[in-house]
Amino acid sequence: MKTRTRLILLALLLIAFWGGRSIWHHVQTPDGTTPARIYRLGRVVFRPCTLDQPQSGLATRAWCAPFHVPENWARPDGRQIALRLALIRSTASHPAPDPVLYLAGGPGQSAIDTWPVLEPALHGLLANRNVILLDQRGTGGSTPLTCPRSRTGRSARAAPASDSGTSSHERLTRLKAETRACLAALEKRGLNPADFTTTQAVRDLGALRQALGDPKFDLVGVSYGTLVAEEFMKRYPQAVRSAILDSVVPDQLIVGQNFGVNLDQALHADFALCTQNAACRKAFGNSWTTLVELKRRLARHAPWVRFRTAGDFQSVREALTPNRLVELVRFYAYSSATAALLPLVLHAASEGHYAPLLAQSRFMSQSVTQSLYGDMQLSVLCSEDVPWLHATPAETASLLGDTPIKELHTVCAIWPHGAVPTDFHAPLRSSIPTLILEGELDPVTPPRYGTRVLRGLSDARLLIAPGQGHNVIGIGCMPHLVQRFIKRPDPSRLDASCLSRLGPMPPFLNYNRGAP
Repeated sequence: MKTRTRLILLALLLIAFWGGRSIWHHVQTPDGTTPARIYRLGRVVFRPCTLDQPQSGLATRAWCAPFHVPENWARPDGRQIALRLALIRSTASHPAPDPVLYLAGGPGQSAIDTWPVLEPALHGLLANRNVILLDQRGTGGSTPLTCPRSRTGRSARAAPASDSGTSSHERLTRLKAETRACLAALEKRGLNPADFTTTQAVRDLGALRQALGDPKFDLVGVSYGTLVAEEFMKRYPQAVRSAILDSVVPDQLIVGQNFGVNLDQALHADFALCTQNAACRKAFGNSWTTLVELKRRLARHAPWVRFRTAGDFQSVREALTPNRLVELVRFYAYSSATAALLPLVLHAASEGHYAPLLAQSRFMSQSVTQSLYGDMQLSVLCSEDVPWLHATPAETASLLGDTPIKELHTVCAIWPHGAVPTDFHAPLRSSIPTLILEGELDPVTPPRYGTRVLRGLSDARLLIAPGQGHNVIGIGCMPHLVQRFIKRPDPSRLDASCLSRLGPMPPFLNYNRGAP
C-alpha cells in the first residue's frame, strides 16, 4: 500500500513539474489495436505527420496539429480560418521550455515549405529545443490566398513587369483586370483579403503562444519575417526570450521605397570585384556599363529568342525585354554565388547570346512565383506600405526604375486595405536580447537597415557577413553563432571573430572556374 501511495505521489509531482512542458500520451486508434503517439504542448495536441517539400521528392518528419483563429480579430466570434501548424521535435527527451519560432520571409512565404532550406542553419538547436512552424495566414496551408493564374503564369499581383511585347499602359490595364478577377474568386470562397495583414498574423502568434501554454519564444525571422518578429516583440514583449533578425526590415521602413537605390548600390559593389581583378577586367570590362548599354539596346528592340526551358527542356520563344533583364539581375544579386556570375552572363548577352539569359530568367521567375503567395503579399503591402509609398527622383533614375511602384499603386487602388495600428511604423524599442544579421552586399535589406533597428535595442548586436548578400543565417560559421546565442542570449559576450573568414565569391571567368 505504501509503495502504491509513493507511486501516486511521484506521478502527481511529475505532472505538477512538467505541466507547462510537453507530455507524451499513448492513445488507442479507433480499432483499439495499434497505439498512436501524440505530443501535447499546452492545449495543442500534435500528431506525427510528413511535410512534403514542394517541387521535390524530399519530405520532413514532423508533428502537426489543427489550429483555428478568427479571420478578423476585431470580431473574435465571427468566421474562423484554419492555419497549418507543425512542430519539429527536439532530440532531447525533455526539451528546453522556450521553443524556437521561425518566421518566414516574403511577404508571402510559407514557414513549413521553406523549413528544409533553413533547417541546416538551425539543425544544432534541435538538440535542446523544439522548433515551431506556423504558416502565416494566406500562405502555404493556412487558408492560402490563391487566385486564378493569368496567361503569363502569374497571379494578379504587382510582380516586376517582364511581359513581352506589351506597353506600360497595356500592362497596367491587364493588371487591373486580373486584380478584379482575383478578388471575385476570393469573394466566392468567402475570404476578405483585408484580414490577411501582418497585424492580424501577429495576433495569430499571440493566440498560438497562449494555446501552447504561454512559453517564451526564441524568435528567428528572415527578411519580412524580421518585421513580423519586431511587431510581435512590440505587442508581446513578455513572450520573447531572444530574437534573431536575419536581413532585417525596420518597422519604420516603407517596403518598396528604396528597392532601386539599394539594388544599384549592391551591383556597383559586386561589379567592383571584377574591375579590381585584372583577369576579370580584361575579359569583361566594366559590367555596370555593359548592363546599362544592354538595357538601352533592349528598349530600342526586344529580340524574340527561342530557347529550352530548365527542367522539362521544352522549346519556347519569348522576348527579352529591359524589365526582364533587370528582374534577372536583381535575382542574381541576392546571393554571392550567383552575383559572381553576373559579369560573365552580361558579357555573353551583350554579344547576342540571349538564350541562356532567358532560360535562367524564366526558371528563377517561376521559382519565385511558386514559392510566394503573391495575393497575400498584396494584402500586406497595400495596407501597410503603399499608402505611404512614392517614387523619388533617385528611385526613378535607378536601374529598377519606378515601374514596380506604379504597378503597386495601380493594384492597391483596387485591393482591399486592412486596418493598421497608429504605431505600426514606429521604431522598435526593446531590451530583449537580439542578434541582427546582415550581408555586406545585400541588394534589398542593406546593413544600414540593421544599424537603424539597433538604435532602439538596449541589449543587441549587429553582425555583418563580409561579401555576402541576402539571408545569411546559414552561411559560414553563422549557424554556430546562432546556436551559441540562443543557448546563452548575451550579445556582448558572443565571439563572432569567425566571420572574418568570410568573403565574396570571386567572379567567374567562365562557367567552370572563377577569377584567381
